[in-house]
Amino acid sequence: MTVKGRFSLDTNILVYAVDRDAGERHRRSRELMGQAALRDCVLTVQALLEFFHATTRKNLLEPEHASTFVRSWLDVFKVTSADNSALLDAMDAVKEHHLSLWDAMLWAAARRTGCSAILSEDMQDGRRLSGVEFINPFAGDAATRLTTLLEA
Repeated sequence: MTVKGRFSLDTNILVYAVDRDAGERHRRSRELMGQAALRDCVLTVQALLEFFHATTRKNLLEPEHASTFVRSWLDVFKVTSADNSALLDAMDAVKEHHLSLWDAMLWAAARRTGCSAILSEDMQDGRRLSGVEFINPFAGDAATRLTTLLEA
C-alpha cells in the first residue's frame, strides 16, 4: 500500500549532502535532508551502505566520519531493508523495466515500505513504477512536484 507523502532518498542525495565540492547539488541536498527529517522519509539500509562505500572510496570522508553520518541518520529517519520479496521484485524490475539491479533493489525496498516517491538524480525523472514516482530534485520543475512531500 502506497502512503501519500512517504518517500525515500537515493544514495546520490546523501553523498551530495556531505560533498562540499558539489556546489548547488550540495546546497540543495543539505536542504532536502533537513526537510526530509521533518517529513515521512524512509531511508533504505542499501542507500546507507552505498553512502558509506561511496564517500570512503572517493576519499570524501574518513570511515569514522561516514559512520557518524550514518549513525545520526539512523536516529533521525525511519530505516527499512530489503527482504526476500523485495529481492524477487527487484530482479523482475531489472528484467521487465530495465532498471539497474541497485536501483531496482532500492525501489523494491521503498515500495514495500509504502513510499510514493524516490528522490534520485540517477533514476528516470517522472517515471512511475507500481505507484512509486522517481523525482530528480535537481530538475527544473522539481519544486512543484516536491511540494506535497516536503511542505511542513
